[in-house]
Amino acid sequence: MLSNGKLARHIADMGFYEFKRQLEYKAQMRGNLIVVADRWYPSSKTCSACGAIKQDLTLKDRVFKCECGHTQDRDLNAAINLANYAVSYTV
Repeated sequence: MLSNGKLARHIADMGFYEFKRQLEYKAQMRGNLIVVADRWYPSSKTCSACGAIKQDLTLKDRVFKCECGHTQDRDLNAAINLANYAVSYTV
C-alpha cells in the first residue's frame, strides 16, 4: 500500500491502528465483514495446493516449493491462503 504514490503519505501518517479502525467503521456502515487473520497464522508457510505446512521456510526464501510439486511466489501463495481463510471464515 505504501508504494501507491497517492496514498503512501496518508497511510504512513495515519498508522495501522487508525487504518484498521476506519476500515471496520466503513465496512460496518456498508454492511460488509472484515476478517482478520491471527498474527501467527502461517499463510506464507502453508501450501495453497495441498495444505501442508513447511516449517523450515525462511524470509529469504522468495519462492514457495512444496513436496507435492507446487511452486509459486511466496507472497502470492500467502495471498491465496489468506483469501481461502476469509472465504472459509464467512461460510
